[in-house]
Formats: sequence, C-alpha cells, structure tokens
Amino acid sequence: MFCRVGRCPKGFTLIEMVVVVMIIGILATIAAPRLFGTAGRAADGAALQSLGVIRNAIDTFAAQHGGAFPGADGQEATFKSDLASGLRGADFPKCPVGAAKNNAVRMMAGTGSVAASIGGTDATQSWVYHFETGDFNVNSAATSSDGATTYDQF
Repeated sequence: MFCRVGRCPKGFTLIEMVVVVMIIGILATIAAPRLFGTAGRAADGAALQSLGVIRNAIDTFAAQHGGAFPGADGQEATFKSDLASGLRGADFPKCPVGAAKNNAVRMMAGTGSVAASIGGTDATQSWVYHFETGDFNVNSAATSSDGATTYDQF
C-alpha cells in the first residue's frame, strides 16, 4: 500500500482478503480429518462413562439389598425404577453408540453369558442386562473407533 500525501488508505485490498481466505481453507482441509476422528472417540468415551455409572448403580443396589440385583423380576421398568435413586437425572442414560442410541434395556436371563446374545434389531441395540448375574453391556457388536474392539466388549 502506498500512502499519498495527507492520505493513507485504511483496510485491506481484495487481493489480500482472497489470500487470507485461501490460506484458511487450506488449513481447514488439513485439520478437518483429525477433528472428525474425535467424534468416534468421544462417543466411545461417553459409552464407557455411562457403563461405569450404571454398573456402579447396580453394584450399589446389590450391596444395599443383600446381593439381590435390580430388576430381579425381569422387567425393564422395574430395573430402571430400582436404579433411579443411584443415577443422576430423571431419565435412564441413553446409549451413545450402536444402531438404536436410546435408553432401552434388553433384559436377559438364563445360564448363558450376555455376550452370546448381543445384537438384535436396530431398534433394540442399546443396552443389555442379565438380571440374574448383574452383567450390564452395550447391546451392539459394531466396531468402536479403534477399529478392533466391539462395543459389547466395553
């Protein structure tokens, strides 16, 4: 920019603005893949956090009730009601991963492990609970953000 006698232009030229916008665009294309990868890791972290909170509530309930697990009648509503005092908030936590991403709990019984029964329809892939053993898992065999671990292994 050249200053004339008594007058110096203020602001940027159009060319300067275009160069700045192009540099910002190039930086964004470099940084975007790294930023998008964090969404999967954040969902995994949220699932682990929710699992930890719910599992602690199950353990607390069992300790307070002589070893009896919540939802012993096999009903989802009873399970959620039994844990309500041990969980923060009015609603049962939603599962942040898998196909359903809701707060539905698939209730299981019998001698088999929960891991053998993981899955179901997209509408039921949220949580799974074995009310006779107290095992609580994510009801999805989809792969987590690390590409190797499945959600039911959390």
